[in-house]
Amino acid sequence: MLSVLVVTFPFFALVLCGYLAARGGVLPQPAIPGLNAFVLYFALPCMLYRFGASTPIGQLLDPAVAGVYLLCALVMVGGTVALTRNARTGWNDAAFGALVAAFPNTGFMGVPLLVALLGAQSAGPVILTVLLDMVITTSLCIALSRLDGAGTHGVAVALKNALRGMATNPMPWSIALGALASALQFTLPVPVEKTVAMLADAASPVALFTIGAVLARSQMNQHEQVLVRDYVPIALAKLLVHPLLVWAVGRAAIAVGVPLTPFALTVLVLLAALPSASNVSLLAERFGAHNGRIARIILVSTALAFLSFSGAVALLT
Repeated sequence: MLSVLVVTFPFFALVLCGYLAARGGVLPQPAIPGLNAFVLYFALPCMLYRFGASTPIGQLLDPAVAGVYLLCALVMVGGTVALTRNARTGWNDAAFGALVAAFPNTGFMGVPLLVALLGAQSAGPVILTVLLDMVITTSLCIALSRLDGAGTHGVAVALKNALRGMATNPMPWSIALGALASALQFTLPVPVEKTVAMLADAASPVALFTIGAVLARSQMNQHEQVLVRDYVPIALAKLLVHPLLVWAVGRAAIAVGVPLTPFALTVLVLLAALPSASNVSLLAERFGAHNGRIARIILVSTALAFLSFSGAVALLT
């Protein structure tokens, strides 16, 4: 366990640094969107491209990995919506609660953390799950969120807008370009490659610092009371139920002959054990969901993940 904490501690410590910097006023709130933009549009796409380009195309397009992970994501979404939608929680809040329960913080945290823990061979499954969550899981939850007072046309429009939003996100395109470079065995010119490498190396520390700052900003800007039962169970489901579900489905898939390797299953379980994706808070705010609840789920899952994720790593590796 100590050897695991040696690897995981710096990642969560950087999140804490960003949180304390924003809470203490060292990092002004107006500066946080600039950090987010740097990570989203420059550093993280370069890191994803570099991993994609250096990963065999077969690992980036593994149907067994995609099938197991996507099935579990759909179960998490359906189960969370079924258990949380009630007279107080409509489709909008239930759908974004489901998204935050099913969408791990893979891009900002998962890629660098799992590569550090398991090696570069883990990049393929990780990148594939990023694509699935951004395109399918997110679009589905946004469409479900529009069921409050909307007919079929409203849902269709919401889904179209969600797909348009995914199309303008640089992360899927960087993954696609990396996969194409891998398939063609293309290498960038040396000066361009070094520039990409510098931006890629900056992605992990800046992204983790930004996660902390975003969490602090969300907490500072939300003043309404949120019942503990409205956010703690979902945070626990993200950290405990999601990885256990992936492990159970993955083991069953292997038992019936699905070509899923034990290593790929370990990667998927650890991905599911990550805290909730911080960008869900931005989506919830954009679509008018109860962002205070979503921000608390992300904050609690991130804080508890230091122990729960480290424990999962110790058990599986």
